[in-house]
Amino acid sequence: MNTVIARAPLSADARSFAYRVFALGLLCVALAVASDAFLTLGNLLNVLRQASLLFLLASGLTLVILTGGLDLSVGANVAMSACLAASVMKATGSTMLGVGVGLGSGVLIGLGNGLLVAALRIPPFIATYGMLWVLHGLTYWFMAGDTIHGFAPAFRAVGSGYLWGVPIPVFLMLAFLVAGTAISQKTTYGQEIYAIGANPVAARLSGVPVARRLVMVYVVSGAMAGLASLVFLARLNSAEGDIGETLTLPAIAAVLIGGTSLFGGVGRVSGTLVGAIILTLLLNGMNLLTVSANWQPLVTGVIVVLAVFLDTLSRRRLGTR
Repeated sequence: MNTVIARAPLSADARSFAYRVFALGLLCVALAVASDAFLTLGNLLNVLRQASLLFLLASGLTLVILTGGLDLSVGANVAMSACLAASVMKATGSTMLGVGVGLGSGVLIGLGNGLLVAALRIPPFIATYGMLWVLHGLTYWFMAGDTIHGFAPAFRAVGSGYLWGVPIPVFLMLAFLVAGTAISQKTTYGQEIYAIGANPVAARLSGVPVARRLVMVYVVSGAMAGLASLVFLARLNSAEGDIGETLTLPAIAAVLIGGTSLFGGVGRVSGTLVGAIILTLLLNGMNLLTVSANWQPLVTGVIVVLAVFLDTLSRRRLGTR
C-alpha cells in the first residue's frame, strides 16, 4: 500500500528556511559591528566547534520532534554514555571498546525511550522525562562523585583536534547533516516520519508501521546523543556525573529555532543546523560583549518560548491546529 504523505508545502518550508538563513546573516552582521573580535579566525572556529556539538545532539532530536514526540533525556543520555565510555577506556586501556560502549549506551537508552512511547504508549514528555531522572540517578550512583580524566591523544583529537585547520567536530557535523538530510528528505523512512508527525492515525491507515518508526527515531536520537557524548568527552578530557545536564534545553532550542514544529510534521535537519549556529552565535556574542553568564539561560528559554509561539501562531493561520 502506498504511503500518503501529509506535510507542509515545499514553498512554505523553503520560505521558512530562507527566513532563518536571513536571520542568521543579520545576526552575523550585528555581531561583527558590535565586536571587533567576532570575525577573528579563532572565534569563528570556536563558534563552529560549539555549534557542531549542539547539532550532533539536536539532529537526532529533530527526527523525534518531526513525529510529534520529544526526547527530554538527551542530556542525561550524554552524561551516562560519556561516563560509561570513560570508565571502560580507563579500565581496559582500549579506546575503541570505550567508544563502542558509549555508542551502545546511547542506542540502548534510545531504544528504551522508543519502547516506552511506542509499545507502552506513554506520552513522550512523561516517558523521556522519567528516563531523564532515571539516568541522572544511575549516573550519579555509578560515578559516586568521582571524575575520570586523561584519555589517549587520538581520542582527544575527535573533540579538540583539527584537520586542514578546521575542527574535526565540524566534519562530523557536515557528514551527519548530509546523512540526516538524505534520510529525512529522500527516503521512504523519512517520508513516513513526516506522515506520522502530520497525522499518526492517517499514517497508520495508509500502511505506515507507526510503532516501529517511532522506536527507530528514538533509537537514532539516542545514538546521536551517544556520539555527542564521545565528542564532548574528547573535548573536555574528563567525565563526571553532571557532564550533560546543561545540553537538553539548547538542543531543543536549536531544533525549534531551525523551524521544526513542536507539533510534528514540519521541519528539516538543515534547519536544525541553522538553529544551532544561531543559538551558538547568540551565546558567543554575549560572551564577546561581556554580558553576564547568568543571562544566558534566560535568553535560551525566551528563544524556546518565542519559537513555539511563532509556530503555534503560524499553525493557527493555516488552520492546522
